[in-house]
Amino acid sequence: MEKRNLIIYWFATGLLAFGMLGSGLAQIFHAKDMVDLIVPLGYPLYFLYIIGVWKVLGVIAILIPRFKLVKEWAYAGLFFLMTGAFLSHLLSGDHSVKGLIGPFMQTVFIILSWYFRPADRKIISVN
Repeated sequence: MEKRNLIIYWFATGLLAFGMLGSGLAQIFHAKDMVDLIVPLGYPLYFLYIIGVWKVLGVIAILIPRFKLVKEWAYAGLFFLMTGAFLSHLLSGDHSVKGLIGPFMQTVFIILSWYFRPADRKIISVN
């Protein structure tokens, strides 16, 4: 069971890190696809810098060893960021797969990574 949980953790965390790092950098550098995705929602372009930096820092916090409390905050921040993105698309009338699938899948990866993380990455270990 322990090995299965570790595989799930690293698989979900790898996909989470890849997606967040890629989209975070695209937001920081204002990639055209990212600008085209955000502008119709009504957010100002400078917002891309803010959420892009948060994503990159969140990935770093989750991947580095120790700093358990920082990891908890990073998971929470990324969860709020992705559920906010999902709801922003829905509530603005953007029901496109492109606008919804990314935030939805990243939310799933966040939850899986958080739930299956090893005991040495948790603040409190429940046995």
